[in-house]
Amino acid sequence: MEAKEEEKLHIVSYRTNILIMLVLIVLALISVALTRIYLGTLTVALALIIAVIKSSLVLRYFMHLKFESRMFTIAVISVTLLIASVIIITFLDYLYR
Repeated sequence: MEAKEEEKLHIVSYRTNILIMLVLIVLALISVALTRIYLGTLTVALALIIAVIKSSLVLRYFMHLKFESRMFTIAVISVTLLIASVIIITFLDYLYR
């Protein structure tokens, strides 16, 4: 049998977790406040940008992607770019109808 790869132990401090949680709460409050302001199509774009920031924080810190190999990071980035391209194509279709 092949030798099992050594797992690296990574411990994230409570301070970091609480800080990330507070940032996520503030971003959620900003996105809720953003729905009260009419900015046209910019409202949806800003909401999506905030959602991307929140999801990247969750992926990096709470799902420990920060500590994984580069292969996982590349896979997540490629899927994110695919989703972003689909959203951009949808926006373009909506704007130019």
